[in-house]
Amino acid sequence: MPPPSKIDQLPEDVRSELDALIIDNGFGGYVGLSEWLAAKGFEISKTTVGAYGQKLERRLAAVKASTEAARLIAAAAPDDADERSNAIISLVQTEIFDALLCMQEAPGEEVNPAKRVEVLGKAAKNIATLTRASIARNKWAAELRTKIAAALEALKKEGFDTGTLEEAEKRINIYLPANNR
Repeated sequence: MPPPSKIDQLPEDVRSELDALIIDNGFGGYVGLSEWLAAKGFEISKTTVGAYGQKLERRLAAVKASTEAARLIAAAAPDDADERSNAIISLVQTEIFDALLCMQEAPGEEVNPAKRVEVLGKAAKNIATLTRASIARNKWAAELRTKIAAALEALKKEGFDTGTLEEAEKRINIYLPANNR
């Protein structure tokens, strides 16, 4: 396994500031960033900073792509899903994608195919678990919406004006089982 890069060994606050500067510089200006690091006492070449910047740019592009894909899917096939759940799944997918990229880009290190299959298998298993959780949550939300619609219909049949959403919610609670309130 190769030693950690000089940038990986930077203090967290310096690396975070470097990340922000790389992004602010539009993923360029690596000579200046190398000089900035030198002024802070870290001798890191422009080539190393450039390679790190390209890696950061790929990671950000992957996050943006998966976020945009999730947004487009949600717009194309709305399912009233919990956006936080979708965001978490998207983040996990991005992290898995990033980890796979790192495995492919590991300098001077061939990843054993058996180890790669093992990692992919674990990733697939975790994605399946997340997907099942998302499906269960969507099913629960659909069932709850059906119960709410039925409760509203019952109120209308009894002659109640459902009025505002707050008023309707108070009345609906009468018709919902206690475990769904």
